Amino acid sequence: MTRTVAEKRAAFKALHDSGCFILPNPWDAGSARYLKTLGFQALATTSSGFAWSTGHADNSLPRDAILAHLREIVEATDLPVNADFESGFGRDPAGVAESVRLAVETGVAGLSIEDSTGDAAAPLFPIDVAVERISAARKAIDESGGDTLLVGRAENFFAGKPDLDDAIARLKAYADAGADCLYAPGIKTREQIEAVVAAVAPKPVNLLIGSTSTFTLQDVAALGVRRISVGGALARAAWGGFMQAAEGLADGRFDGFAGAASGAQLDALFRAQS
Repeated sequence: MTRTVAEKRAAFKALHDSGCFILPNPWDAGSARYLKTLGFQALATTSSGFAWSTGHADNSLPRDAILAHLREIVEATDLPVNADFESGFGRDPAGVAESVRLAVETGVAGLSIEDSTGDAAAPLFPIDVAVERISAARKAIDESGGDTLLVGRAENFFAGKPDLDDAIARLKAYADAGADCLYAPGIKTREQIEAVVAAVAPKPVNLLIGSTSTFTLQDVAALGVRRISVGGALARAAWGGFMQAAEGLADGRFDGFAGAASGAQLDALFRAQS
């Protein structure tokens, strides 16, 4: 049975109340539908995975393209979808608010706002400006019904400023400004994770595991993390297989198809969902 947007948002918020769940990142409708068959309870978009599928670099697509992609993923399944909404597509709080209202209209159950600027000379917004942007996103969500989950992201470790104390200060400020969930992509050690979880408690923390890791789901849950996302890792894995096979073809070889799914398997998968 297809769930309403309100039902999906309520289910998504409930997932954050206890335990820990994996939030995989599809990059198109097909990958979203496949992930649903594996029993995942929610999905998240990946700005990088989607950008690569269109032949562009991450963070280079316009807002309209991202909004259309959000609608595609939301409509692909009846699972809640968290939007990787990059830096909110607005330099100032008013611009962020306008973009967030448009994102909410796509039916996403949650969305994240980064504090990165895209400027190598000053890669992070000053914390007071970043807080204003989160506050604007919070107000836009509240004015749109208030049931979309807001994720505040501290991009220190991705922006070349791997200062844990600053990242924690930012996350605490974003929590105070109305973020429902906090996220510092790039933290990896047990000590870093425990410090972030303790700093923003009782609000939930998202952990990125985008490469091979010795952590298991149970390990991460024991650290107090509520959800795990993989960013563009699934897309990169798909690209890795494609590139290996294509490079073999360029060399006149056909051995890159050894691990390929069969057409019959894929047709059966999607026929069952049509």
